[in-house]
Amino acid sequence: MVRFAFLRFSVAGLLATAAIGAEPIDRQALVTRHNPKLEKIDPWAPLSVGNGEFCFTADVTGLQTLYPHYQKNGIPLETAARWSWHQNANPQNFQLQDANRPFTAYGKTIGYPTNQNSPAGKWLRENPHAMPLPQLALDLAREGGGRLGPEDITNVQQTLDLWSGTLRSEFQLEGAPVRTTVACDPVRDALAIRVESPLVAGGRLGVRIALPRGHDIKVKNNPALDWSAPESHTTQIVAQNDRTVLFEHVRDDSRYIGSVLGATALTARWNGEHEIRLSVAAGAVLEFAVAFVPGGAPKVPETKAILAASAEAWPKLWQSGGAIDFAGSTDPRAKELERRVVLSQYLTVIQFAGDFPPQESGLTNSTWYGKHHTEMIWWHAAHFALWGRDAFLMRNLDGYVTALPLARRIATGRELRGARWPKMIGPDWRESPGGNPLIVWNQPHPIHLAELLYRNNPTPELLARYRELVLDTAECMASMLNWDEARKCYNLGPPLWIAQEIYDQAASMNPCYELSYWSRGLQIAQQWRERLGMGRHEEWDKMIAAIAPLPQKDGKYVALESHPDTWDNVASRHDHPSFLMAFGQLPGDGVDRAVMGRTLDAVLKSWDWETKIWGWDYPMIAMTAARLGEAKKAVDVLLKSDGPNNSYTGNGHNRQREDLPVYLPGNGALLAAVAMMAGGWDGAPTMDAPGFPKDGTWKVRSEGLRPLP
Repeated sequence: MVRFAFLRFSVAGLLATAAIGAEPIDRQALVTRHNPKLEKIDPWAPLSVGNGEFCFTADVTGLQTLYPHYQKNGIPLETAARWSWHQNANPQNFQLQDANRPFTAYGKTIGYPTNQNSPAGKWLRENPHAMPLPQLALDLAREGGGRLGPEDITNVQQTLDLWSGTLRSEFQLEGAPVRTTVACDPVRDALAIRVESPLVAGGRLGVRIALPRGHDIKVKNNPALDWSAPESHTTQIVAQNDRTVLFEHVRDDSRYIGSVLGATALTARWNGEHEIRLSVAAGAVLEFAVAFVPGGAPKVPETKAILAASAEAWPKLWQSGGAIDFAGSTDPRAKELERRVVLSQYLTVIQFAGDFPPQESGLTNSTWYGKHHTEMIWWHAAHFALWGRDAFLMRNLDGYVTALPLARRIATGRELRGARWPKMIGPDWRESPGGNPLIVWNQPHPIHLAELLYRNNPTPELLARYRELVLDTAECMASMLNWDEARKCYNLGPPLWIAQEIYDQAASMNPCYELSYWSRGLQIAQQWRERLGMGRHEEWDKMIAAIAPLPQKDGKYVALESHPDTWDNVASRHDHPSFLMAFGQLPGDGVDRAVMGRTLDAVLKSWDWETKIWGWDYPMIAMTAARLGEAKKAVDVLLKSDGPNNSYTGNGHNRQREDLPVYLPGNGALLAAVAMMAGGWDGAPTMDAPGFPKDGTWKVRSEGLRPLP
């Protein structure tokens, strides 16, 4: 299996260059001044190391020693790989059509799997689900036994060195000093772990490798690790010598192999049915590497090799692509924005750069059973192209190419042409029941993302790579439009579920944002046809010219034509104000600038900012403000502090509610918005950082950013 490699950071064309005559940004100084540092236990700020498809999240001990405290009070501590999944038995052989409900429109009745509460819907929604890898924790042999707790850890000094990807922790345990060092291998799912302390001598302080059954999937979001039913899974040591331990974990059809390589002789003993305790008989240092693979025996580098590889790879990352420096700004919020930008880059790189698209909590914890929501792929990964790190976006988009045959089958089953993208998916790309199958704003994303890549690298090779993805996706979009003879226009829906997920799916028609996205997606696809020497598609041109107008009422845009109550009904002013995306994320097909300006002001004045608005909404709204030339409004909403879900914890995570302590679409949206505000967009004013105020309070230096279309 091909693993993600940090070496791809230095692919030709990604290296950033400063403006001619400008002093280059001191990237090491920029990055390291935001190294997360902790001096006390903070369950909302565990720190992670990873390589894009594998991630390890640790408490202040550098390991996962205080898991119960963090799980209960903040962000949980897990070891995760995007390839690790489990599926419960399906004795009733549930199929997706077993969760169907009929929807009738335009003389056709088609079943969509929206019945998530039926037995079939429940099983299909919960399976497959993410399977956590082992927990690695400090284990102290002491009188009376018992696991270490927060009260045992004192004098904390912990730093995540972003420049080398190394987590260093110092603290005291029973009055004795303990120092740990942890790093992730750039090309393997492997960790280097070093524990130094007088307590290590004689094996008193060791490391416990505990293998959970999985997650408690009775909980959809942020489930705890499941330690129940030990008889339902097996752990065994399959090979061992004085420096190595090879162990296997099996639960039903899910299996992974772990391999430990000590820097010196190790003592490994069973510490329970699913626990292995590592220690050393002599000396004050316990040092080992541990690697995981879904099958076969993993190749485990020496710890020093992992540490060296990490220290080499991360500077290459930070020296490639874009950078933004706010030093010298007098706006008191500038330092915090710079911190969010630096940490969001780190978090998305270590968790979003895999060949199977991410879940919304990345590889930190499990949400929606670990499944990917395809409508969020733009917020997950578009920023990679804007920051000149195309390889990461390509990894995600290549997953869509692989899934084209399934997307084509979905289209056929719904009497559509081309490839129709499912919404909530596991590794098999099988749809999950719920309102999900009726969401449509996921459909144009692959086209828009492929275009971002082409703008950065306009080559025949890239056109060939995503040709079928773009054209089949567009063909399906065209077949989803319906001609309205009375109005002489093409309608979108019903049925559909708009991005603002509060309206009746059976009756929804012509949502503002989605109409604009349909026009943009088909226009991009026409450009691809011309680049490929195919000529324009006559039917698509007719649709672009005659697509229904964006719905508005009383001089402002509304969410959708079929239920235009956005500004009449306060109950319709919560969730995503998605109509703003038509002139923010998108360049404004069908948009009247003055109408959009009034709409933005109405959102800022009267939207429900207290109960349900999401972390990615703030950057999304800022993008609309920037295009409208309202730079102050853009910054103010981007850094809005008097509403929910726009706070960023000490480790850089965008926190939502209690069951969503990690919400990485907020981080990705932040990076997209800031790249646009600093790097510009097509048609932006000719000036530096056109999306930031020009009142002297912001000093913005940027390099290597790509403008948004």
